[in-house]
Amino acid sequence: MVAYRIDCGGQTLVLAGTEGLPVVAYWGAALPLDEWADDLVRSGDYDLTGGMPDRLAPLTICPVGDGVWQGQPALELAESDGRPVVPHFAAAVVTVDGSVLAVTAVDAALGVTYRARIALVGRVAEFSAHIETTRPMRLRWLAAPVLPVPAGLTEVIEFSGKWLGEFHTARVPFTPGARLREARSGRSGQEVPPFAILASGATRNTQGQAVALAYGWPGGHRMLTEELPCGRRLVQFGHAAGSEPLGTRFDTAILTAAWSDTGLNGCATLMQAHVRDRLVPWPTAKPRPVHYNCWEAVYFKHDLAVLSDMAVRAARIGAERFVLDDGWFGRRDDDTTSLGDWNIDRRKWPDGLKPLIDVVQAQGMSFGLWVEPEMVNADSDLYRAHPDWILGAADQVTGRGQLVLNLARAEVRAYLFDAFDTLLRDNDIDYLKWDHNRLLPVIDAAQGRGILDLMARLRAAHPTVEIESCASGGGRVDYGILQQTCRIWLSDCTDAVERLWMQHTAALFLPSAVTASHVGSSPSHTTGRVVPVAFRAWVAAQRMMGFEMDLRLLSPEDEAVLSFVTAWYKTNRAWMMAGAIHLLDSDDPTVTGEIQIAADGGRFVVFAGQGAFSAQQLPRSLRLTGLDPAALYDVRLINPQEKPPQSRGDAALKTGSLTLSGQSLMTKGLALPVAWPATMWVIEGARL
Repeated sequence: MVAYRIDCGGQTLVLAGTEGLPVVAYWGAALPLDEWADDLVRSGDYDLTGGMPDRLAPLTICPVGDGVWQGQPALELAESDGRPVVPHFAAAVVTVDGSVLAVTAVDAALGVTYRARIALVGRVAEFSAHIETTRPMRLRWLAAPVLPVPAGLTEVIEFSGKWLGEFHTARVPFTPGARLREARSGRSGQEVPPFAILASGATRNTQGQAVALAYGWPGGHRMLTEELPCGRRLVQFGHAAGSEPLGTRFDTAILTAAWSDTGLNGCATLMQAHVRDRLVPWPTAKPRPVHYNCWEAVYFKHDLAVLSDMAVRAARIGAERFVLDDGWFGRRDDDTTSLGDWNIDRRKWPDGLKPLIDVVQAQGMSFGLWVEPEMVNADSDLYRAHPDWILGAADQVTGRGQLVLNLARAEVRAYLFDAFDTLLRDNDIDYLKWDHNRLLPVIDAAQGRGILDLMARLRAAHPTVEIESCASGGGRVDYGILQQTCRIWLSDCTDAVERLWMQHTAALFLPSAVTASHVGSSPSHTTGRVVPVAFRAWVAAQRMMGFEMDLRLLSPEDEAVLSFVTAWYKTNRAWMMAGAIHLLDSDDPTVTGEIQIAADGGRFVVFAGQGAFSAQQLPRSLRLTGLDPAALYDVRLINPQEKPPQSRGDAALKTGSLTLSGQSLMTKGLALPVAWPATMWVIEGARL
């Protein structure tokens, strides 16, 4: 057996060659350079016992259903007539180039070639696979290189959600057999987003081992976890089964993985940095701008005078970008018409968008626009001219009154490119809120490739334009779409109570710099909840801040609060966007806490959100994390004025700053003042 080793960013990966495809023999914390790879590999050899085959099938990076492997195959091929094709690969050729392993294996008799790329990139790992055939075949399933589950990781943290309720979690223990989670909606999906974390029962935000996994594909995907009869465990990620047509070349997306022995935060900070520093194509080096979006103020009722007034008010509060949402094109008076007709509605905008853009820019703001390029309404000039351009059957069930354009067709992509290229050339627009408001009627990988191609063409033609991924909120949040976009609209729910925990969970994979968060209306337009403006503002300031509401309804007092928090965000965003979010383990389940730490460790901010009344009389101490134990920090509460009337004691944070060691802050923690539900305590710290 031959072993191949790569090292990067404090981690080691060892691939061991077998008769056919190799196995991942080790991936984790960096090993000593003089450790014998052969002995490392042999230390994982398994015994045999009764009731088993006489040879234990290796858990290769692509096990197939060859009669020896007893688990779920990672590759399922068929001839054009549906007959199964089961490759028997000859010994793979493995090459090492720095921190990249390339694997090639061939079944010459069947004309099937398998390739894999395994790379250590910074402090994460990337895995992808590729199949080529000498004649057209049907691909039913291809996983990225299969990963064995490290010893001690006995649970899978799974992610799920819905419209207005993204990023729920569930901890599911491994049990004998396979567990399949598949997104068949044609987008990465709120219901089954392409993320998972392998953990132990003792793993928490600040302690324990974990492996975070993110599959980078904006279409339907599949995750399979399995515990074999022998006790070995594995995980597979790939496109949704059956999404590929007859062909000779098939690729997985990149599976990004991060390993940690310092809890979930160890994975989270690595994944955040990878997205921010390596994945996202930033159009400019400008600070992340404060948005004002007019949707919850006017909906489809566009009026230049009203929106001009809103622009003046937004700039006064501190907005830096004004976004005109749905309703500007075709004859778009509601959501039943005009998708696909990307011409400016001259009833509402007789002189085009320029008069509003001029007003916006006169206030020192840039201008952004809502679009939904992949969709079409039956009531549209485009559909009447090209009914054959839709994806799926002509008599399909619509979603939100919409049909989907078939982006596998070059002429469809060309039409959309020309429409938006013209729009961006004729108007000074630096941002597109790119929506996707229905599920696909079929599972089609070509649709995913089409959207990435269209976005890439538009970005090349307009490199300073920023694109946000929005899909009924967080329906397309994945590491594939983030290769073409630089903002994620996490949820259509702007209720701060709901957003608090959504943002908290999403930070396991997403940095502040891509996660948009807006101050919504009160009562909330999505939940009806009434929430104080201070809490709404601080929740938004945790991420990339914006606001969307009818600003004419703000009282002078509320406008002053929103202006104060916006100014605070703008003062601190540079280091916050470049830093890391660490989630706090709160002893009180009603408190959701996080600490954002600057890249140089010199400063931090703690957000402690009170979501409901606590069971006990007084707040429990909140322990921090990620600090230098030996350093001293000046710590102060910046919003003591938000205490309720019932807060009548001598909590030190209410009266001034404290000087405390990192060790004290992480062990003893901070005693917070009493808080009403929907209160956010904001605590700044600076290393002395």
